[in-house]
Amino acid sequence: MVRAVFPGTFDPIHLGHIDIVHRASQLFDELLVAVYDRPLKSLLFSPETRIELARIAFEENPKIQVIGYSGLTIEYCRQVGANVIVRGLRVFSDFEYEFRMALANHRLAPEIELVALITAEEHTFLSSSTVREIASLGGDVSSMVPKHVEIALHTRFSELGEHQQLIPTTSLRD
Repeated sequence: MVRAVFPGTFDPIHLGHIDIVHRASQLFDELLVAVYDRPLKSLLFSPETRIELARIAFEENPKIQVIGYSGLTIEYCRQVGANVIVRGLRVFSDFEYEFRMALANHRLAPEIELVALITAEEHTFLSSSTVREIASLGGDVSSMVPKHVEIALHTRFSELGEHQQLIPTTSLRD
């Protein structure tokens, strides 16, 4: 049996993530969507909310499990007996980052392979930060995320009000 892990912060999970997960689930016997709980960046949603949003997205596929984790991804893979890390590639800069991470992970755990899937063309522009910023400005994200995530984004930004402390790395305001 081949068990794979698709790690990420999923803040929030979007249709690009979902596409990669569904495609990867066709390649492996079991796919764990691993929601990282302590990234070095500001997050909109708590780990518990991010896990729940991902669980809802995949609840109809028994080959996909969603679970939270912390620490090194390769150590998590060892803990759960996964021998593959799945990553999605959108643009060339993704390749450069994933290439460096794959080399570092291979140095630490040569028994764990990386499989990179190219995103579907219609999702190449999607990133969680783009979705967050559009939603924070009241924009329509219905073509980017499932309905339950769209509702969660609207609710969260309503809670935060106008004085949101989330600072995007790029700006769509201009």
